[in-house]
Amino acid sequence: MKTLYLEKSVPSRNCQRYYRLDLSPDLFGRWVLCRAWGRIGRRACEMRESFPERSTALVALRRLYRQKRRRGYN
Repeated sequence: MKTLYLEKSVPSRNCQRYYRLDLSPDLFGRWVLCRAWGRIGRRACEMRESFPERSTALVALRRLYRQKRRRGYN
């Protein structure tokens, strides 16, 4: 299981957000990438994607991580 947690805080714009990526195997041998995001302290929105192999799931996780880093998440 792998979890990445990113935050973005811009006080001048009242922006306090987070983005969480969780990668874990399911009961059927597939890999599930769960994304959760929202305002810090509020209920999250979630999306789950299923992948047949760990390597393809890791590619998706890295792509999303790079994308969020470019958008100012740390």
